[in-house]
Amino acid sequence: MKELLVRQLLHRSVNPLIEVRALQHLSLSLNEGQRIGIIGNNGAGKSSLLKLVAGIYRPTSGNCITAGRISSLFDISLGFDIDSTGWENIDYRGYLQGETPRTIAVKRRPIAEFSELGGHLDMPVRYYSAGMLVRLAFSIATATDPEILLVDEVLSAGDVSFQEKARHRMRELISKARLVLIVSHDLAALAGFCHQVLWLDRGKMRALGPATEVISAYSAFAHGDRGAAA
Repeated sequence: MKELLVRQLLHRSVNPLIEVRALQHLSLSLNEGQRIGIIGNNGAGKSSLLKLVAGIYRPTSGNCITAGRISSLFDISLGFDIDSTGWENIDYRGYLQGETPRTIAVKRRPIAEFSELGGHLDMPVRYYSAGMLVRLAFSIATATDPEILLVDEVLSAGDVSFQEKARHRMRELISKARLVLIVSHDLAALAGFCHQVLWLDRGKMRALGPATEVISAYSAFAHGDRGAAA
């Protein structure tokens, strides 16, 4: 029995390697001043494209060239030290975003005020509710001065009373950035934030054009009109 168990543990895996082509035949040139929304079904390659631009992924073929300081708003709730207080996490996450002790010192009070967490910032974040954690994460993540802003599904943050503040903060960030790429399933928000929309389908570019036109075509496709943007 022991010999059989050892053989099973040492046996070479029979699971085949699966090649996933997240993006294919994609050629884009984005310029200063553009605000581009990115839409598509789950698995279309939207987040992969943002991570490629951010330098998290490297292209297996071709090139991805960026010029400018990149600020990425991806999963903003990751990376907290749950045993540290809200104040300590403001400092810690600020450093991860490229802040220095001098620059984060200037931003600490505005971040705290925007989060509306008050005395809870003196508590370890392990005691925060999910909504409180999102408030703090969003407040820290958006206290940046971006040149190239990459946003992945963080347009809605916190409860209803906080969401309007969050949308206003996003508008401010977008207006300051030289180039913006936003991934979201909130098509109405994208139409308000973006001039153009890129529609990805199974890793390929299906359409790129005025936001209202591409969103309309994508919506028709998603609801069964398979001739949309063919």
